[in-house]
Amino acid sequence: MVEVVTVGLDIAKSVFQVHGVDAGGEVALRRQLRRARVLPFFAKLPACLIGIEACATAHYWARELGALGHQVKLIPPSYVKPYVKRQKNDAADAEAICEAVTRPTMRFVEVKSPEQQSVMVLHRVRLTLMRQRIQLSNTIRGHMAEFGLVAPIGREGLQKLIRLVEERDPRVPDEARVCLEFLVAQLQLVNLQILETDRRIRTSARSTEVGRRLMSIPGVGPLLASALVATVADPKAFKFGRNLAAWIGLVPKQNSSGGKDRLGGITKQGDRYLRQLLVVGALAVVRYVERHGTRRPWLVQLQTKRPTKVATVALANKIARIAWAIMTSGESYREPEPAAA
Repeated sequence: MVEVVTVGLDIAKSVFQVHGVDAGGEVALRRQLRRARVLPFFAKLPACLIGIEACATAHYWARELGALGHQVKLIPPSYVKPYVKRQKNDAADAEAICEAVTRPTMRFVEVKSPEQQSVMVLHRVRLTLMRQRIQLSNTIRGHMAEFGLVAPIGREGLQKLIRLVEERDPRVPDEARVCLEFLVAQLQLVNLQILETDRRIRTSARSTEVGRRLMSIPGVGPLLASALVATVADPKAFKFGRNLAAWIGLVPKQNSSGGKDRLGGITKQGDRYLRQLLVVGALAVVRYVERHGTRRPWLVQLQTKRPTKVATVALANKIARIAWAIMTSGESYREPEPAAA
């Protein structure tokens, strides 16, 4: 049998497609596997290079196949797409992955540990709970408005409406009040669950030495520090801090040609959640600077030349670079020295 040296594995929920080639690049293996047969199949296969798209469950399969002695590399799906020939199907995807994983300039995704994925589960669950809280709040407001009961925007206004429900205000019919009590009970439960996830995220950020150092950066709190540690599996995989900022999507989009540089808005590629947290943290710093000033003259000059949102994104980019430097160097954050007069 011809020895397989490179395998492209297209993963799914139940059906997996395998495409393997030999040292000469000739097709040596095409096979469809059920989920239960994946690990036994690769356990019998000699150690080889396996490429997988970095999608749902990819990190789990990368760890499992790596434990069998194979070299596993995860590829962003957008980098695999150019290698798909004509029609898209599982076999074509597996072949494209097999081709892409051998490219010398291909960029790969670092495999996350179960601990890192567990922290990200905390963040994703918190996001879901926050959406549910907004949905429940808006639902209560909408139903109460049907009976002429409205309140100002904000938590205090919502609490006024909830008190009307709890005090059995006569303007709310009994049938509607019972349903609103269901919603209030759900909202209270969601609020408690959000507090618990916040507590666990704070504990996660403070439990690691790198997390504590990250929280010393202005604009980086427990939420962002925990997300950085969990999302960036290996910060040294990025050669420069700008590479991390580009991976998050905080660098200008290029459309240059003929020696002319054309830069647009940020690319917004990469991890949307991490980018959102960085921008929110940067906005907090910008608002503080507007009220109290700063020792960062570049930020003050930028605010005089550019709109607040542009300055905020520029600062988010800078925070990402500082975070990379702290994560790779092992040093703590140091405030910039004031310029000499």
